[in-house]
Amino acid sequence: MKLEGKVAIVTGGSRGIGKAIAVALAKEGADVVVAARTEEEKGSLPGTIHKTADEIRALGRRALAIKTDVTKEEQVAEMVRRTLEEFGRIDVLVNNAGISVPGTVIDMPIKRWDITIAVNLRGTFVCTKAVLPAMVKRRSGSIINLSSILARREIVGSVAYGVTKAAIERFTCGLADEVKEYNIAVNALCPGYTDTEGLRSLAPGADRSQWQKPEMWGKYAVFLASQDAQSLTGRALFAEDLEELGA
Repeated sequence: MKLEGKVAIVTGGSRGIGKAIAVALAKEGADVVVAARTEEEKGSLPGTIHKTADEIRALGRRALAIKTDVTKEEQVAEMVRRTLEEFGRIDVLVNNAGISVPGTVIDMPIKRWDITIAVNLRGTFVCTKAVLPAMVKRRSGSIINLSSILARREIVGSVAYGVTKAAIERFTCGLADEVKEYNIAVNALCPGYTDTEGLRSLAPGADRSQWQKPEMWGKYAVFLASQDAQSLTGRALFAEDLEELGA
């Protein structure tokens, strides 16, 4: 197993790409902390942090489900504290938590813009900052940020979301330089249209036959989690890039 003995935190791990990544990491031997806000299913979106944790335990790995709002510094700090208390280390952080609030700039309420920035961008920063001391101390680690094809491709109503993802790619490259001396790899995954519960709810009538699958991004996350700063860091990677790298 590629990740035997490793401990990973996956934010937004109750469903979609986050859940697929959490399960994929566990299949390769990692113990996983599932951090998200969803403890009970509400509305049409299935999945909770507890259901994901149960799937991981069924694979024979340890799992910890922690309700966490990534925009709240104190909740993130508590999540990291509990992770270190339970497992004693943090080897991998996957910054997957995110939201998309469609709307044109002229029509979007400022509070919707602010919450998109807060969850997608501020949350990535807050979680990263919280885990870095543990990684620096061990002089190893892998941070995987979730970008999107919409960081570089425009569709109507996606400006706010695309801005956060473009900023995450810039954050990834800058942070990689800052922490390379500690052997911490920092990379970004850039999914295209992926068949997740969230995207289905935003585009219920769309033809999903050519969409990517969440499990594919789980495989790619395992590949990145296995890297160190000497082998691969500072990259924002699409599926074709990862296939070329042998993921």
